[in-house]
Amino acid sequence: MAELTRLPGGGAGLIHFLDNALAPRLLGFLADHPPGIPWYGFARITAHLTDLDFVRRLKKAGCRMLKLGVESGDQAVLDALNKGTDLDMVTMALQTLHQAGIATYVYLLFGTPAEDEAAAERTLDFTLAHAGCIDFLNLAIFNLPAHSREAAGLSTLDFYAGDLSLYREFTHPRGWNRDRVRRFLAGWFKRPAPIRAILSHDPPFFTSNHAPFFAQPQNRQAATVGP
Repeated sequence: MAELTRLPGGGAGLIHFLDNALAPRLLGFLADHPPGIPWYGFARITAHLTDLDFVRRLKKAGCRMLKLGVESGDQAVLDALNKGTDLDMVTMALQTLHQAGIATYVYLLFGTPAEDEAAAERTLDFTLAHAGCIDFLNLAIFNLPAHSREAAGLSTLDFYAGDLSLYREFTHPRGWNRDRVRRFLAGWFKRPAPIRAILSHDPPFFTSNHAPFFAQPQNRQAATVGP
């Protein structure tokens, strides 16, 4: 927080917080002590983001956009991954942020060991139901960390030939392998008009790091603030 008081005057027109998630305490600090420059960053979906008065204070304090790791629109998948995310709260947060005028960059993750095609279709349904509250979308395919707890219980093989690979290819326990996920995303998930409209809004370069410029009227130089 002390870094905010040492930002250079002039030049920068946008702050990018590099924290993996802006904690509710930091969001509260920003609401009470606006940095004087528009800002954005990652945030976990907590009850704070369902409080319209609080979110309006964030908007007034310069929040242009929040990046949100929703990951799945299927509650069973989220529970199996121990994400601590409740989809009812996600719904409320997306609606509240939209009402306050804060853009949302929603991250979805497909092909996790807990997901199958039916669960992915439920994520599609969830996304369509909330398309009016989603400004940007990131659609990612799960990479299995080589030394993760999940990897120990799966049949794996080299992700690529390099010795330094951080990931392992794996045989999906539900048959929901990467090639099937890719076909689903390309041929089914991206087909509905509301989702095509969101994806067409995504900046062609630097994606989420340029998105805030598309969510505000003026393009200016960005500053970064991180831990």
